[in-house]
Amino acid sequence: MTLNGVAARTPDGHTLFDNLSLAFGRERTAVVGRNGVGKTTLLRLIAGLDAPAEGSVTRAATVGWLAQVAHPGPRETVAGTLGVGPGLALLARVLAGEGTADDLAEADWTLETRVADAMAEVGLEGLPSDRLTRTLSGGEQTRVRLAALLLAAPDLIVLDEPTNNLDAEAKDLVERVLETWRGGAVVVSHDRALLRRMDRIVEVSSLGARVYGGGWDLYAERRATERALAEQRLDEAERETDRTARERQRSVEKRARRDRAGGTYAASGSAPKIVLGGMKRRAEESAGKEIRLAERRAEAVQADLDQALAAVERVRPLEIPMPPTGLAAGRTVLRLSVPFSSLSRSDGEAARAQSGRDGGDASMSNFGAAPSTRLRMVPLPTSGEEMLDLTITGPERIAVTGPNGSGKTTLLRRIVDEALVETALLDQHAAVLKPEETLLEAYRRINPEATLNQAQAALARFLFRNTTAERTAGTLSGGERLRAALACAMTGARPPRLLLLDEPTNHLDLDSIAAVEAGLRAYDGALVVVSHDEDFLDAVGVDRRITLSPAADPWC
Repeated sequence: MTLNGVAARTPDGHTLFDNLSLAFGRERTAVVGRNGVGKTTLLRLIAGLDAPAEGSVTRAATVGWLAQVAHPGPRETVAGTLGVGPGLALLARVLAGEGTADDLAEADWTLETRVADAMAEVGLEGLPSDRLTRTLSGGEQTRVRLAALLLAAPDLIVLDEPTNNLDAEAKDLVERVLETWRGGAVVVSHDRALLRRMDRIVEVSSLGARVYGGGWDLYAERRATERALAEQRLDEAERETDRTARERQRSVEKRARRDRAGGTYAASGSAPKIVLGGMKRRAEESAGKEIRLAERRAEAVQADLDQALAAVERVRPLEIPMPPTGLAAGRTVLRLSVPFSSLSRSDGEAARAQSGRDGGDASMSNFGAAPSTRLRMVPLPTSGEEMLDLTITGPERIAVTGPNGSGKTTLLRRIVDEALVETALLDQHAAVLKPEETLLEAYRRINPEATLNQAQAALARFLFRNTTAERTAGTLSGGERLRAALACAMTGARPPRLLLLDEPTNHLDLDSIAAVEAGLRAYDGALVVVSHDEDFLDAVGVDRRITLSPAADPWC
């Protein structure tokens, strides 16, 4: 797979990347970069789903595609998603004695075994092939589509954020599949554990594409060194430009003083005209040489500055300022005692139950307000039932982990109900923001006491300045939505002393993840995080963990 001078543009004509030349073989390549730089667009060009605006893509391989999000049809079955529906139906006819001679000739007697092997490889043993795909969780659907790639066995697989929405076990499965894949693989991902298993990393930025051999840790080290060196060269070039400008100004001022002195001498009448003419000619020649030398030096310095600027991606660094909450070390922020069985309901059940209690948005309860005083429905435990007893004191940092479906999100909602301090719950989609609202409108809805100037100032601290604060939430990227939700939550009259985050890194690029990590490290309140990202949990300084287990086999 070769890309020669490829360019991609958005429908409104904005250039994502230009003159991009890359080659892909039988290695595992990760594509990284900021949100909006064109990573998914690049994958679609590689997969042949879109055509480049300029340049060419040459394929000498079969290509398999795994999109970040799929939308199965209402009657689509697992067999259909796997691409084996007709083949399994043919086998069923033959085995039922209803097959024709053509069916017998076309029957693939290895198909059922290959399907079973592929499903086992992605951790979905025993999943019925006639199950409707839309009834599976997002992570389970991703694994079915990955099994479809294993069955098709293309030369090159192209995967867009394959570990999003997956629990730790499923992420390990994806990593193992990629590690044992015999063909080539191109993956867009911000999952640092997955990136560590790559053979090389391609960074796409406004400067183009740069290839780094090795996995995440080597890439991060080399990129940091290169950026520091580029910034140093830019700083030196800017200082040299300033120095040259000052020298040029001094030369101009020196010539002006000489001209004034010469004029004064000529006006005195003490020298013959022929002498004055020679003095003037020599002064002009000397000044001309100085000017030409200064101009050449200025041009050389400017060229060095332009080269230094071209080596540095000029983007505004993202910072997430977290205001102090004043939470005391001995303050109890939560006492919770619930049966484990009450947590293992589906997310849909939990959302309906939450909505039934408070009539509001399940993703935003007790958001930056005083502790809730409404009646709470706590299931009565049966005799001998195992209970979850959780007390949080002071600025503790707790990770909630466990497989998908084990009740992590439900636990967060129960914590919101039982919290003894101001609390904010932000899910991975930042659902507290309504798609049609501008950020200013959202801020003032969540913080009704804030004036327009206060809302603008608060959003500006999170880099939503001037007209960007008028953007509607539905137009924001995943990283921008989380940043906007944090701005609304953290800068009100009473910042939450307990912050709950549900998979906060799922839709963030690597630079945004680093900014969120830095902001949370500085947060002085209590923190409860649902995440499968071990690097993230380490970075925010988790003190202890709660690990939940599913109540039953999901196929039962």
